[in-house]
Amino acid sequence: MKKVEIFYLRSCPYCVKAKKAVQELVEEDENYARVPVKWINEAEEADYAGEHDYERVPAVFYSGRKYFEARPGDSQEKIREGIRKALDQSLYEGPENAPGSSQA
Repeated sequence: MKKVEIFYLRSCPYCVKAKKAVQELVEEDENYARVPVKWINEAEEADYAGEHDYERVPAVFYSGRKYFEARPGDSQEKIREGIRKALDQSLYEGPENAPGSSQA
């Protein structure tokens, strides 16, 4: 399973919402705990952050693709749904892992 990367800044209020969203998702569905999430502090890893196409944090990537980038005024629910999409992609990246598929 590939990791989900979340770029953040310590002083960002939307990043606090993103961390809360990940915690809530894991509490609601233990499958999300299986997804490796790497929190990348943009200020401390500026070179690596510069290799990714985003303007605002939190920015959520999976397999090099941006799944979510917060915008001013985004609600907790909007941030949560953006993160959920990336987590779901990591969980169900193969057709054999998709919800509803039977596993032998």
